[in-house]
Amino acid sequence: MNVFEPRLSSWLENAGDDDDVVLSSRIRLARNLKDEKFPIYEQKEEIVDQIAEVFDDSFSLFKMNQISLLEKALLVEKHLISPYMMNKSEYGAVLLNEEENVSIMLNEEDHLRIQCMTPGLRLFDALEAALQIDGYVEEKLTYAFDKQFGYLTSCLTNVGTGMRASVMVHLPGLVTTKRIKSVIEAIRSLGFVVRGIYGEGSMPASSIFQVSNQVTLGKTETEIVEDLTQVMEQIIMQERVARTTLKQKFHIALEDRVFRSYGLLMNCRIISMKEAADAISDIRLGVELGFFEHISRQKMNELVLFSQPAFLRKEAGRDMDELEEKVIRAKVIREILGDK
Repeated sequence: MNVFEPRLSSWLENAGDDDDVVLSSRIRLARNLKDEKFPIYEQKEEIVDQIAEVFDDSFSLFKMNQISLLEKALLVEKHLISPYMMNKSEYGAVLLNEEENVSIMLNEEDHLRIQCMTPGLRLFDALEAALQIDGYVEEKLTYAFDKQFGYLTSCLTNVGTGMRASVMVHLPGLVTTKRIKSVIEAIRSLGFVVRGIYGEGSMPASSIFQVSNQVTLGKTETEIVEDLTQVMEQIIMQERVARTTLKQKFHIALEDRVFRSYGLLMNCRIISMKEAADAISDIRLGVELGFFEHISRQKMNELVLFSQPAFLRKEAGRDMDELEEKVIRAKVIREILGDK
């Protein structure tokens, strides 16, 4: 497999439940090996080899000290590793399957972080896949586990199930109608957190939000997923109501905004990442409201991924300054939108 080629992960080409609002679902399980110092205190390269031996050749191993900084950045932009692993994990590695919907980070904050991703709102499918891998590993390696507290992790907020369930959503209706602040407050009051596209430490932007559980102790994995699914169903309903309101009451203003963004991306010669992300968000909304028949959701995913800095450098085959990055981004976006 060549994960560094500028292409979508194959699982992103599939449709998912409620994917007019929900971009993707993810389950992440944090695990550590018994009688070994957690990697946040001491990283051992041999731990990577010990865990990697458990997996067959359906997974490919990429060690952080054997790939370039650009390749690490590509993995971050595809959400296959965390920014923490890119920047701070000297002896970290990641195991990837062919579809790239399973990534297992080794020697990140914990010895293993098993991530399974699905398109749309399919948290239970992601949970089933993650638990299957987890059970397979646990048959061969002994985890750090406490009868009272559950799975032990580097961060206290992960102790217990060690599970983080998260959903990436596009909420332009709630943002435009200025209802997003009250919705986020309601989400937080229920014990969930709202972050940006790259998870912990990142801020929401361009109407894209990541909602995840905060509590990992005192509930089962299934209970956490059930609770988050119920919250997401409410958010999806409110976003659809907001979109309908916008289309009915402010149709011409909304249509003008969406087509201005389309015109910008089709004709610009220089564009920043933020300006592009905002315009792509508008066009994604236009696609869902039926303003564009020739633009697919897959093409929207391509616009998001291929307009990011590392992918632009990979496409150009060289490093570049800020102005050249903006010029190449504009060119790539025009080519994707113009390709019918």
